Amino acid sequence: MAGYAWISFTTDYGTFDGFVAACHGSIARIAPDVRVIDVTHHVPPADVARGAAVLAQTAPHLPPSVHVAVVDPGVGTSRRGVVLTTPNGLLVGPDNGLLIWAAEALGGIEAAHEIRSDGTVSSTFHGRDVFAPAGARLALGAKPAEAGPEVDKDSLVRLPDPVVTVGDGWVEAEVLTVDRFGNVQLAAGGDQLRGLGTDLVLNGTVSARLGRTFADVGQGDLLVFEDSAGHVAIAVNNGRAVVVLSVTPGDVVKIATRQ
Repeated sequence: MAGYAWISFTTDYGTFDGFVAACHGSIARIAPDVRVIDVTHHVPPADVARGAAVLAQTAPHLPPSVHVAVVDPGVGTSRRGVVLTTPNGLLVGPDNGLLIWAAEALGGIEAAHEIRSDGTVSSTFHGRDVFAPAGARLALGAKPAEAGPEVDKDSLVRLPDPVVTVGDGWVEAEVLTVDRFGNVQLAAGGDQLRGLGTDLVLNGTVSARLGRTFADVGQGDLLVFEDSAGHVAIAVNNGRAVVVLSVTPGDVVKIATRQ
């Protein structure tokens, strides 16, 4: 196995402490020539679904990589660490649903292996002591089977499917993420906008328009559009849709053609 020239790294560690640097150090000690792409380290703490969404929407646009992701509220418990093999890269992280959406975006899970760690492992910092070293060894060409025994793909932990319901002239979908601009991304795919009119109402009270770019609506007005990840999204031209709608990830938004 030739290995990978790149490791992507996604966590909820933030950048105020030394956690990310310590993980980079673990990688560099084993694979100093492998380059690391930091996807984000600002996933909200313990928000596995947000981490899963960000990784799934980013990984297909990266070079073939070992994708190390750590959003791990169960660190130190009996939850497994796993390596998932896909046609377009490997994923390394906790078996808590974090990796599944990205694996599907990379072509589906071909095999799964449990990571068995050797040496001293902190009970609270598996990113440094387990996942980063495993990712580095895989990038150098180690086979996933060398990380540990194969496990049944059907035994992997999966996040609940987000709510998406489509009716005649309306779409109801769960808020998947909110980005730093305040744009609200829904779980519905952009193709589900095709049955809607141009003039819309959100949650029965808030007016919006269907468009393609932020400039399709006036300043301060709401836009419903298909975002760069192919999801239905809601934005405010020069504003923050999350404030206007007062929603958080997990809430449900109904978009309907104005009657």
